[in-house]
Amino acid sequence: MSEATPVEELTPDQAAAELERLAQLIADADAAYYQEDAPLMSDAEYDAARLRNAAIEARFPELKREDSPSDRVGAAAQDGFAKAAHAAPMLSLENAFSDEDAGDFIERIRRFLGLGEDEPVALTAEPKIDGLSLSLTYEKGKLKRAATRGNGEVGEDVTANARTLDDIPDKLAGKGWPDVIEIRGEVYMTKPDFAALNTREEAAGRKTFANPRNAAAGSLRQLDVEITKSRPLRFFAYAWAAESAPFAATQSEAVEKFAAWGFQTNPMMVRTETLEELLAVYRDIEARRASLPYDIDGVVYKVDRLDWQQRLGFVSRAPRWAIAHKFPAEKATTTLEAIDIQVGRTGSLTPVARLQPVTVGGVVVSNATLHNEDEIARLGVKPGDVVEIQRAGDVIPQVLRVVTDGGGTPWQMPHTCPVCGSDAVREIDDKGEEDVRRRCTGGLVCPAQAVERLKHFVSRKALDIDGLGAKQVQLFHEKGVMKGPQDIFRLQTNIAAAGLPPLEEWEGFGAASAKKLFDAIDARRKVPFARFLNGLGIRHVGQTSSQLFARQYLQWAPFWSAVVAAAEGGEGSEAWAELSGIDGIGSAAVGALCDFEREAHNRDMLEALLSEVTVEDEARASTDSPVAGKTVVFTGTLERMTRDEAKARASALGAKVAGSVSAKTDILVAGPGAGSKLKKAQDLGVQTMTEDEWFELIGG
Repeated sequence: MSEATPVEELTPDQAAAELERLAQLIADADAAYYQEDAPLMSDAEYDAARLRNAAIEARFPELKREDSPSDRVGAAAQDGFAKAAHAAPMLSLENAFSDEDAGDFIERIRRFLGLGEDEPVALTAEPKIDGLSLSLTYEKGKLKRAATRGNGEVGEDVTANARTLDDIPDKLAGKGWPDVIEIRGEVYMTKPDFAALNTREEAAGRKTFANPRNAAAGSLRQLDVEITKSRPLRFFAYAWAAESAPFAATQSEAVEKFAAWGFQTNPMMVRTETLEELLAVYRDIEARRASLPYDIDGVVYKVDRLDWQQRLGFVSRAPRWAIAHKFPAEKATTTLEAIDIQVGRTGSLTPVARLQPVTVGGVVVSNATLHNEDEIARLGVKPGDVVEIQRAGDVIPQVLRVVTDGGGTPWQMPHTCPVCGSDAVREIDDKGEEDVRRRCTGGLVCPAQAVERLKHFVSRKALDIDGLGAKQVQLFHEKGVMKGPQDIFRLQTNIAAAGLPPLEEWEGFGAASAKKLFDAIDARRKVPFARFLNGLGIRHVGQTSSQLFARQYLQWAPFWSAVVAAAEGGEGSEAWAELSGIDGIGSAAVGALCDFEREAHNRDMLEALLSEVTVEDEARASTDSPVAGKTVVFTGTLERMTRDEAKARASALGAKVAGSVSAKTDILVAGPGAGSKLKKAQDLGVQTMTEDEWFELIGG
């Protein structure tokens, strides 16, 4: 698969390989950007990587990974600051890269809300500041807490530092503010202030900052509040959450009130009613970009009516009612110094271009993934060549072409795994086509795969074992005491059986740290259903799929019995239909579960693991609603809301939304034109109701 391969032309295997590459790329970028304030790539590169990932997931929903960037915002809070949980998630924004994308955004709003073509969709447009997101909680008009975005759910408490900013009022001015509200916005540094800061840092013999965004983030996240106080930080307010009472009817009205309460708001924000007006604002801001005193990387569009925002709601990591229209990116040339090989968790060998570091738009780019040997052959690239790099595009960082032939020897893809020495082959699929990825055949005997799978098992979205990170997993695997996930819970016994000293005597450990690790492991002997399933690392069964399965079955035993039955009965069986009928679950996920179950070594591992841990039942949905815990299917034409709205509303009320009718269906909501699903529901004795009856049941 080459970088030029459009998403619509990818095969499933190519798509899975690309999603794996993008997940790792984005995870590394998130950690560097949010935790270390030292980005690995430009914003344009990052945005384009997420865009391609989302496009692939949209075409192949069954391939969505457990570590999908679509479900992740930011990175975990750093040590050194107290953790601060947000009252409502601090989400990111989806991106638009063209006028057509902006038009599609408006059309999606119309479809979701069921609006006519002649009904105006008023949007606000404002510059997208390149800074650090900050949430400010006010109670009775007084600042109580300031928190960074963190991972979107939990950030860092930087209240003392935030109080040093002149743009952040300690007490709200004016009147009309709710008793409790989170005001959200962006901490930034102006270009002149950034230049002056770097001059001072260089004169003092200290490290300078790469760009104003890094300077702002690094300055706010200082453990020494006096350092923050000495830095020229500023703040624009543009959003809010968790308000105790309504205070505005539109986005534009809300921002006007922020200004009245003492905040700085962006004077360039404009309200528009047509796509033409919206794009005219974009062009104007883009033309003024270079002359602005602060960095921006696009224009943010938001639905102005707040009641529409509420109806539109959110997807996994972003609101449906807002989008960022990004500016075009820049290009640069540099020398490709070497091509290295990385072995992924699934055994795929990925060539990585090591570049002579080049600064593009204030960001240093030093490497780019080359995907596979076919892409290298297409480009004709080899060590020593001068290549053109683009910061945005289909795949990021993207090597566009060879500018100057360096005269070196053509590069050859190794046919053996550089980690374990096993054969590395290109598999042949059912159609007789050769996989673009070369994969190590070593499986669990390959340290690269075994270690990565164990790292995933203990990761934050799986078992989340405190103190057992990548470094520790690597160490224990090298010592031979942790070969599979079951060995995590036998660690102390395995260490003794291997004739090794007690863990407390190992370098880097002591009595306290060893006890803490063993206690953390024991604390995970009871593990939530979804985390356990996600931790198994089954291909195509990620965090989202695991949550859907857990919510549908509630208990591990009946779920896995269904998997066993599906594996035995095959694709036409009732068990297969039951699993794949869950809304959001595709046949690829069910097939992957069955493939996993059919392998004897997987069954042995799972049996050993379940002898060490107890999989906890999924918490039943709240009984506050009459449909909580019930399985609901919608069919026919809905007239009072769109199908997407209906599903989102049902899920919010605790219902399980399925795509097909079975004996386990509780309610079928049938609109005009209902066909086979209605007949099957009647045959099975499933409760059926009209859309009006459904609204009466759920309370309007």
